[in-house]
Amino acid sequence: VASLISKGRMLYTELLRLWNEAVRAVDARDWQGALATLDQITEPTSRILFVTASTHLALGQLDHALQALDQTIAKDERLAVGFFQRSAVLMQLEDALSDCIWAQKHMRGNMVIDYRQLGLRYKLYSWQVLYNAAAVYCRMGQWDQAREVLLSASQERGGGRGGQMELEVLAPLLVPEGEVFRPRKQDVEQLQQRDFLGKAKVISSMIPNDDFGGFEPLRMQVRLTIKSRIV
Repeated sequence: VASLISKGRMLYTELLRLWNEAVRAVDARDWQGALATLDQITEPTSRILFVTASTHLALGQLDHALQALDQTIAKDERLAVGFFQRSAVLMQLEDALSDCIWAQKHMRGNMVIDYRQLGLRYKLYSWQVLYNAAAVYCRMGQWDQAREVLLSASQERGGGRGGQMELEVLAPLLVPEGEVFRPRKQDVEQLQQRDFLGKAKVISSMIPNDDFGGFEPLRMQVRLTIKSRIV
């Protein structure tokens, strides 16, 4: 433990505790409190960086959100929802078409990716990625391409007249505010039950009135010392 701390590495239990506190702050819409907690995590994972990005988005801090999403994708280059979210942010700042393409690529042919198993209560659909691509084409003034892509999105979703929509009003889709990657409930529960520095306790003993709380070899030494004194 000491060697890990001396190298500046954060113990997983501490990371888990701070991650859980940040998520609780997000649930309470305490965005500044969430950021303050997240800033204490020295080695954030891609999912924790996604939480940071989502928090900045809620505060309207697009540049900081974009930076956090850049780091999210750098940590996990196959996280489709990371590209999807970044495309929506880029759409408000600059061209986002490349991220729509990457998001579609990392869908890996799936119509939907359920992120609940990773702690994000969100399903990313292929049609949503196509919809954002259509929104990008709208902003680029490429109306025919936008209409074609939007029609594909509508067909995937189950509709039939997507190409007839007023394209100029398309707004980018985002992961809903407050939906972030969360640590596993089992891990948090175990974290609350653990006491790594607590004193060991005697569970059972063959010795009457034995309340020894140390290690077994040391107890044997104590017994031998007492016996020799008696003799």
